[in-house]
Amino acid sequence: MSLAKTLWEENRDLAQAALEHPFVQGLRKGTLLYQDFQGYIAQDVYFLEASARAYALALARTPDQQGLYDFFDLLAGVIKELREQEERAAEWAIEPTNVFPDRATQAYIDFLFANAAMGGIGETCAAFLPCIRLYVFLGQTLAADDPNNEHRYVSWIRTYAHPDIEILAVKLEDLLDRYVTVPKTVRAIYRRALELELDFFTSHAIKTE
Repeated sequence: MSLAKTLWEENRDLAQAALEHPFVQGLRKGTLLYQDFQGYIAQDVYFLEASARAYALALARTPDQQGLYDFFDLLAGVIKELREQEERAAEWAIEPTNVFPDRATQAYIDFLFANAAMGGIGETCAAFLPCIRLYVFLGQTLAADDPNNEHRYVSWIRTYAHPDIEILAVKLEDLLDRYVTVPKTVRAIYRRALELELDFFTSHAIKTE
């Protein structure tokens, strides 16, 4: 088993906790409060813009040509996701330019930049990877749970269940397997990223209508 897959399996408990989180279950059922989703999207737009900058920093520090190509593709994927979230924000009457990061968002951004700026490329991949792999897991699981369901959050589910997101996750997993030289150094980074994902969900209200 590759290192990327091993790390995912070692942290299945956090992935399952995310799936069972009241916020995610509210998305699944379509019962999440309107204002809670608005707050989430606003913070996510802010986070994705910062993520794009962190990916650009990682791209600049990549030691070889193939890595340059791969990180460019990943950066392009984040930009595409950012644009989709901005469109979703407009649909939900959110003005992202007036948003300031909350505690959970800022903590996650600081974590990504610290690894992108000071860690090796392998450690940087370990910081980035859990986000995209978790969202693929959530999107695919929720979409398979009730593929014919129609409610106001279905577009979010289908975005992360789309094969294009899986392709990017696999590309980043390949980068991690290629660049990590000391596997034990990335385990704490990978798990911390998943913990920050859970904090991100928890930072938004978990009530349902």
